[in-house]
Amino acid sequence: MPGMTAGRDPLARLRDAAGRRAAAGLRRTLRPRPDGLTDLASNDYLGLSGDPRLVEGAVAAAREWGTGSTGSRLVTGTTRLHAELDRRLAAFTGSAAGLVFSSGFLANLGAVTALAGPDTLVVSDQVNHASIVDACRLSRSRVVIVPHRDAAAAERALAEREEDHALVVTDAVFSVDGDLAPLGALHAAARAHGALLVVDEAHALGVVGEGGRGAAHAAGLAGEPDVVLTLTLSKSLASQGGAVLGAPEVIDTLVDTGRSFIFDTGLNPPAAGAALAALDVLASDPALPGRARERALAISNLAAGSGLETARPAAAVVPVFLGEPQAAVRAAEICAEHGLRVGCFRPPSVPKGRACLRLTARATLDESDLTRLRAALAEIASSTGRSLHP
Repeated sequence: MPGMTAGRDPLARLRDAAGRRAAAGLRRTLRPRPDGLTDLASNDYLGLSGDPRLVEGAVAAAREWGTGSTGSRLVTGTTRLHAELDRRLAAFTGSAAGLVFSSGFLANLGAVTALAGPDTLVVSDQVNHASIVDACRLSRSRVVIVPHRDAAAAERALAEREEDHALVVTDAVFSVDGDLAPLGALHAAARAHGALLVVDEAHALGVVGEGGRGAAHAAGLAGEPDVVLTLTLSKSLASQGGAVLGAPEVIDTLVDTGRSFIFDTGLNPPAAGAALAALDVLASDPALPGRARERALAISNLAAGSGLETARPAAAVVPVFLGEPQAAVRAAEICAEHGLRVGCFRPPSVPKGRACLRLTARATLDESDLTRLRAALAEIASSTGRSLHP
């Protein structure tokens, strides 16, 4: 290339790496959301994205406060809506206090890095979300990765630590396999060893527990002072943003020292307005979470009935395991041919050999949607050779 020293093309390694990913079926593309496909890929578990009540909540907030928050929450980015959302999210989950961030990713970064440090051990589940993984890396703590859902391993790590303090960090519902963390056992281990339990409710809020109050609430841990919740507003609440919920001491620490809170522009007011409207919808229709769980179970039964490897869902996420990336890509194409958009997860999002479709239930799915899915899954089972039926 002109102006480049021979043999020093800094982009060559990027092109080479892209070629290797393409050969392995691991290239990703940005695709505009297509018209006409039934959504079995998004995290809109309650079907509230586009709900007129949420749209009106966002519009009213924009009219009163404008489209942007104009600064960090410590400067000009906190409005009356933000303060109300802090309070409402805490009350909904049974927590003492709350703090809204501009994304769930940043909420996890803020919580773990502010509560950890060189004198703190962090114990993290092997398949925690990437935001938790990155938070652990930034925490300056020693991190012990324990096998998936292994509370006994977490307890051993806590018992053997030399650090003065400790955090146990876990997803509530894991984002691909859709299974539930053993929160009761993890909390017992954390409490026995003077540790905080940090639970990411991203895929549980709005789906798990009475009225969708989340997995910690369902496990009887609501309001426990040694339990910290993180969550996102972008899934069941069909908005944007995140939050950390917990004891006042936790929230004060985040306001004072949480870098992803202090140095980030606050959540925009329309997103706060939409999230508040979603909480109103949940209060008026507490059966919505149950309907989402029923649809997830129906999807899982369809996959199993087709002979495909799946798992019984704890919330709204249903995996269909296909092994190699190319098989998962072809399965997603078959679903599109049947009018269905699905998630296609490949390494590094999942372990090697565990490429899968990630199907997500929605409270508003109807029987015609499930009928098309049944036909697609049957074709996938026969065309990929992944059927478990003899």
